[in-house]
Amino acid sequence: MKSAVGCAVAASPLGPEAPRGLVHVVIDTPFGSAQKYKFDKAAGMFRLSRILPIGMRFPCDFGFIPGTLGEDGDALDVAILSDSASFTGCLMSVRLLGLIRATQLEKHHRIRNDRLVAVPVTPVNRPTQHDIHDFDKERLHAVEQFFVSYNVAQGRPFQLHGRQGLIAARRALERGIRRHRESAQRLS
Repeated sequence: MKSAVGCAVAASPLGPEAPRGLVHVVIDTPFGSAQKYKFDKAAGMFRLSRILPIGMRFPCDFGFIPGTLGEDGDALDVAILSDSASFTGCLMSVRLLGLIRATQLEKHHRIRNDRLVAVPVTPVNRPTQHDIHDFDKERLHAVEQFFVSYNVAQGRPFQLHGRQGLIAARRALERGIRRHRESAQRLS
């Protein structure tokens, strides 16, 4: 039997863009988790992807933007900076702030695998940050170092190439939407 959350994600016509310039994100791994989850399209639910090494925990909610496709073949990754955890399968409306530029080695090929950075927005919770440069540098550094360590633990070289602001994040989103549409057209 498929989970209600998984079925909803798999069957949803939900696109990447939410009202008021916000973006939809589905959380796969919550802040503080020592387990990485990933949406399994065939099963229609979230699956445990890996257990992190002892002492390693996600420093942010981590999810994906539905209706997008990154160079790595997955939906675009988003690190959501908040002081509290959500839950696996949670749909959030977020404000993009920027991105952490990164590359990783996949099957002997170096590919871009940037992490978009965002903050959650609700009708009663309006963040003050509008760009990645508005956020605490130490917190951003901790998130960056987590992703380096996380990938090293997987045996994957992962290199950081700096931070970029909102304009770069919006361009990455547009490329991800276009890549997803082109992929869907090839499959139909």
